[in-house]
Amino acid sequence: MGLKVQLPKSVKDILDKFNQKGFEIYIVGGAVRDILMGRLTNDWDFTTNATPDKILEVVPGGLYNNEFGTVFTPNPDEKDRPHEITTFRKEEGYQDFRHPDKITWGKSLEEDLSRRDFTINALALDCNLKLIDLYKGEDDIKNKVIRAVRDPNERFSEDALRMMRAIRIAAELGFTIEEKTLEAIKKNATLINKIAKERVKEELFKLLKSPYPYEGMLILRSSGLSQEILPELEKCFGVEQKSPGRHHIYDVGEHLLMSLKNCKSVDPLTRFATLIHDIGKPQTYKKLDSGTITFYNHEMVSTKIAENIAERLKFSNKEKEKLITLVRWHQFTVDERQTNSAIRRFIKNVGKQNLEDMLSLRVGDRLGGGARETSWRLEEFKRRLLEVQKEPFSIRDLKINGNDVMKTLKIKPGPKVGNILEKLFEKVVAKEIPNEKEKLLKKLKTF
Repeated sequence: MGLKVQLPKSVKDILDKFNQKGFEIYIVGGAVRDILMGRLTNDWDFTTNATPDKILEVVPGGLYNNEFGTVFTPNPDEKDRPHEITTFRKEEGYQDFRHPDKITWGKSLEEDLSRRDFTINALALDCNLKLIDLYKGEDDIKNKVIRAVRDPNERFSEDALRMMRAIRIAAELGFTIEEKTLEAIKKNATLINKIAKERVKEELFKLLKSPYPYEGMLILRSSGLSQEILPELEKCFGVEQKSPGRHHIYDVGEHLLMSLKNCKSVDPLTRFATLIHDIGKPQTYKKLDSGTITFYNHEMVSTKIAENIAERLKFSNKEKEKLITLVRWHQFTVDERQTNSAIRRFIKNVGKQNLEDMLSLRVGDRLGGGARETSWRLEEFKRRLLEVQKEPFSIRDLKINGNDVMKTLKIKPGPKVGNILEKLFEKVVAKEIPNEKEKLLKKLKTF
């Protein structure tokens, strides 16, 4: 008896077309897992005994431009995620620890499922929605366990990125990793260095974006992968912070993990910045005769380390710039005596577009150090950030421009125009004139 599932029309059409032509066809992978978990999915993958040329005869609008036997067909429900129909296949040899050296078409579903990564992904539904479960994946879903198909050492030597994928999926679903699978990750952890850094970073960010990033990072550490990917982070564990007059209750590494756990942002880059914001503390550690521990200028050292990590993991220029900004300026002062000019400098340093993420990092930092989520000073600082942002930050924010100056004063383009605008800007900042066009033009006539 098949599962009771309401399939999208496009999915049902594919099953029906292949069935009518006499081919085997199955829904496989994450879609089956999501159905069993009662989750919505738009990620529909199929496997069939039809070869790619035969697949294209059944679905003439498909695209086939790869060596893996996969034909892509349009997904009307999500245009950026086409349906994938792949021929049963066997894979041999993985010299680069990522891609098979040789692919041949398989003869059966059983053969195809045996090469898949984890039991919860080695599930299939036939045309009647009957579940095919050769590796007890349904039981593992019920028990919330990530388990490799057959020998985990073989699976990870075939594709070393699977080690990170196991942890990422665990973080996404709130699962644990089965003991033998985790031991195999520990044994093969160094193989992650064979994988392109872009792919490692992609999996790391998916982990950080998941509902359980803290738990995911704990597994990443216990597996030994963190030491390979972020050795700078591992150096933070055991570096003490508790000392007289200090609020910290954790060592630096534990504090960083707890800061991540309490970061309110769902942006993976902000979560990563929160995870590494104090990563320069081991290099700046100093214990005074009084017993007080200091980390002077740790934010500068942390910024340099963050820059090195961003380069190593192939961050985009935009990602790198934001990461460096958040780490560099995270140690900002919250003081009710700050002038508007000081707050304006902070906003310029951080960038208006990053203020919310910087505040999320600060809240994570506070909670991760044992402090309360907020304080009256922090709330007052937030209020003043909003207030000060209403003021102009540069000459470009003035309600008049160079053309207005030239037209009003009947002068030609030149340095004088810029000098006049600069003087007007200074008067607006000093609150001598409101930033209103009519009043600025009136003042302009006195120059």
